[in-house]
Amino acid sequence: MRPEWLAVIAGIFVFIATAAIAQVATNSVPQLQGQTPAMESGAVAVLPKWVADDKRKMRAYPDQPPVIPHSIDGYELSVNANRCLTCHKREFTQDSGAPMISVTHYMTRDGQMIADVSPRRYFCTACHVPQADVQPLVPNTFKDMSELGFKPAGSE
Repeated sequence: MRPEWLAVIAGIFVFIATAAIAQVATNSVPQLQGQTPAMESGAVAVLPKWVADDKRKMRAYPDQPPVIPHSIDGYELSVNANRCLTCHKREFTQDSGAPMISVTHYMTRDGQMIADVSPRRYFCTACHVPQADVQPLVPNTFKDMSELGFKPAGSE
């Protein structure tokens, strides 16, 4: 009978230890929006104002996807429709005046050129985001190389 009781006691001990660790872990994880008790609704934050000046923003690093300089509220982006392509697709940029999407969006995973946008590049907001006029949630001390004193090659 002794091994059975030891197994029961060990199971109870593991259960209590797991519950105690879970309580400590949930209390130590910081929340970005402040403390709201579980099962209670907090005040809803004001929706951010989108930056919609249609000006191209400078990229912070090579190969950074460009940000969307206009509002995309109400844009349908699903398996059946992609409103972004009505202006940015290669054949529509002449009439819309929008910049054409990169030729890399017309390539397969193996680098083979195809006639239409690659399925893996179809959902634009996976990489491209609109900009909101809000304060950052965490401080950012990023500095561009030009601010650090580095000069382009051949500029001396």
